[in-house]
Amino acid sequence: MKMLSKKPALVLMLTMSTASFYFAQSTQDTLSKTNDIEQVVIAGVADLAKDRKTPVAVSTIKEAQIIERLGNQEFPEILKSTPSIYAAKGGGGFGDGRMNIRGFDTNNTAVMINGVPVNGMEDGAVYWSNWLGLSDVTSAMQIQRGLGSSKLAIASVGGTVNIITRAADKKREGNVTVGVGNDGYLKTLFSYNTGKSATGWSTSFLMSRTAGNTYIDASEFEAYNYYFALGYQKGNHDFQFTFTGAPQWHMQNFQTKISDFIKYGNGVDEPNRRYNSNWGYLNGDVMSQSINFYSKPVMSINWDWKISEKSKLSTVGYASWGRGGGTGVIGSINNTSINSLPKTTDGLIRFDDIVAWNQGQNVVWNPNVANNTGINKVNATPGIATRTNGLARRASINSHDWYGLLSNFQHKINDNWNYSAGIDLRYYYGYHPGVLTDLWGNTKYIERDNMNSAPYDVTYVQNPKPSANPFAAAVKDKNQIVYRNYDGEVLWGGVFGQLEYSNEKISAFIQGSASEQGYKRIDNWLKNGTIQQGQAVNQKTNTKFLFGFNAKAGANYNINEQHNVFANIGYYEKQPLFNSVYNSPLATASGNDPLINTNDGRATGNQQIVNPLLTNEKISSAELGYGFRSGIFNANVNLYYTSWKDRYNRFTGLTVPNPAGGNYNRPFANLTGIHEIHMGVEFEGTIKATDYLSFNAMFSIGDWKYKGNATGNLYDENGTPISLNGKTDVIFALDKVKVSDAAQTTAALGFTVKPLKQLSVFANWNYYDNYYGLINFSDIAITKADGSISNNGKKGALEYPSYNLFDVGLSYGINLNNGHKIVLTGNVYNLLDTTYISDGKTSTHVKELADFKTSSNTDAQAQAAYDAYINNPLNFYKGIDTSNTVFFGFGRTWAASISYKF
Repeated sequence: MKMLSKKPALVLMLTMSTASFYFAQSTQDTLSKTNDIEQVVIAGVADLAKDRKTPVAVSTIKEAQIIERLGNQEFPEILKSTPSIYAAKGGGGFGDGRMNIRGFDTNNTAVMINGVPVNGMEDGAVYWSNWLGLSDVTSAMQIQRGLGSSKLAIASVGGTVNIITRAADKKREGNVTVGVGNDGYLKTLFSYNTGKSATGWSTSFLMSRTAGNTYIDASEFEAYNYYFALGYQKGNHDFQFTFTGAPQWHMQNFQTKISDFIKYGNGVDEPNRRYNSNWGYLNGDVMSQSINFYSKPVMSINWDWKISEKSKLSTVGYASWGRGGGTGVIGSINNTSINSLPKTTDGLIRFDDIVAWNQGQNVVWNPNVANNTGINKVNATPGIATRTNGLARRASINSHDWYGLLSNFQHKINDNWNYSAGIDLRYYYGYHPGVLTDLWGNTKYIERDNMNSAPYDVTYVQNPKPSANPFAAAVKDKNQIVYRNYDGEVLWGGVFGQLEYSNEKISAFIQGSASEQGYKRIDNWLKNGTIQQGQAVNQKTNTKFLFGFNAKAGANYNINEQHNVFANIGYYEKQPLFNSVYNSPLATASGNDPLINTNDGRATGNQQIVNPLLTNEKISSAELGYGFRSGIFNANVNLYYTSWKDRYNRFTGLTVPNPAGGNYNRPFANLTGIHEIHMGVEFEGTIKATDYLSFNAMFSIGDWKYKGNATGNLYDENGTPISLNGKTDVIFALDKVKVSDAAQTTAALGFTVKPLKQLSVFANWNYYDNYYGLINFSDIAITKADGSISNNGKKGALEYPSYNLFDVGLSYGINLNNGHKIVLTGNVYNLLDTTYISDGKTSTHVKELADFKTSSNTDAQAQAAYDAYINNPLNFYKGIDTSNTVFFGFGRTWAASISYKF
């Protein structure tokens, strides 16, 4: 698809290009090579930590390292040799990577671009596929672990990642790059910076395209990136306008059982790391049930005003228009979901047979079942798809309009004291309709869930690829929406301030911020006056306002030119996210249970009831640090402690007995009082052995676990409280269970050799240990009258095998006679082709004899079942049960590039 073929985008790009070369005609280079971040980036409102002054744990990665080593990795992976950071590729789709800092994911780690927060306003998440283009325009990345130095009321529980982009007045330079890599990876890039003209104008422009596959099967992607910066400086005023976006689409992968990876590998003990359960062939072409597509252009205007020698005002206004979503499947075939249908011998989805069945043909799904019975029953309504009959591919649209204003006033009182104060204003409106993206042989889909309309036919099919127009409408056709249609509105108002003292020896600060967040949910398919949980509700809820604040203080003491120590403490009351405010689910129909009776007659969406258990999450943090600087050896050591209390979460998949017989259908629990403790030690150091050889090292060990048990209120699928053993709440045995989803022990060791001035050869070793899988909350729910939990639950989170990875690379520059330069780079990742599990999504421990004992079997029968289990090698992989669902990391991959700089 030619995503840039539409007129609005083409005109915009041509205008940018013309502007770039116009300013190039009368420019002068204004910046020389420097180590000071603030000289080559848009500093503006960004709170950048300074070495031996700002009392926080910080690591900085410069542009040269990103260009030299990132290659075709995920953007967060450039941070993998930083203490307490765990970066993984997730499912392996383009941009589906993830990052944890000190055990906290990006929902609780602040990600900022030039000081502007970009975490989602509804869910707090950061989807790196929307931001991968930033790697092309990043001048530096600064990672502040812990609450950090930002003055804003942001979600910096784990830390803050501040991505600093190039300023328009970066030195005059042009660049053309072509990159290649494994599995058809191809990247082309052009950029130009004019430098600053004699009249104060400057501009920077970049365009790139990246396409190919990652490593796993059916991981095709295509992504574009555009960036335009226009700067103007006159007197005491400095303006920077930026407009950037990275429209992309990519096929995705979801976790699979280890046993399936092995089944489609050698069938014995070698998994097929490339296996992807989400795809198959349709008419000979690759078809995926899971495609992510999104475009999130961001526009900002920075204004720095030097009011006097002592006062400065920095302001940024910004806007973002996110458009896109992710696909999935709606419906079923004979009460069987797409993922439960029999696959091919290669483990692929039988899309040709799905189309045939939808059209009324006789399809034999299971040869052991009689024809036209059970799963082999012929479609009774060929060509007509509904929520419960026939399969179609739909997309959950998650578009938004986001506007913000951030302003910071700084004043220097005297040589030692200064203060700053500012405001943080945001408005966000999210659009969440559903659309069809493929009828798979059907002629229409009948939608029945809109209470304000009679059932209607849906025939419009949207291409799951982003629009070339960055200002495209969020909803294309309001009359062709399927399966859901709700919006979310978020209001944000914040204030902040800081008082700082510094001299040659001591620097200290105290800062505070407060924010008021307002949440409103709009259910466009709901009829006003509908009764939910005994309450009359309307399409639009009232705005629920929540207040939060934080306070931080820290001090750094420079003992001498080599040694310094620092400490900081902080307290943060963080408001719950949108889905915690409106949290009571209505169960969604699936192939296994497609008919669900709900209070308001529908099978989709959350209810309009405000969570009665709302409370702020409470974060306390303390940190000590030591630094050493010399001409040869530099090192940092940090000790940290973080307490995260009153965390809220909702869990499903529970097994709760119904007094009327059997179990409740799809019960869930709203948990309150979840308490996590994260503590650890970090080391980071570099050695400059000679002018030609340097070393880097990192080691971090954490102890992250839950403290105390949590209480959950039980509800059925309609949000009606459930009584269990005479109570409507249930205790979850969380105490001392390890926190999941990131390696608690990491280490790295690397070297760089420069045998020639223009040649760098480097290698890096990374080690990961104490990684624990996600726990099944059904296992630790105390639902039995005797207060016991399952044997599996007693063992807590499952520890996955440790692993080592080796990467190597080189960079070589060739200076040309005309002052131009050619730069060659090459990288090999996972050099030894190590097979490892990067993500553990379950914690099923190896079974014991007691797991096979039931009230209906004898000891001999239990022993026989246990013996059969324990003696079958297919049940185990590296000492863990193969029924666990995981992601395997990539095997050996590579990337290379050639750049012409002029």
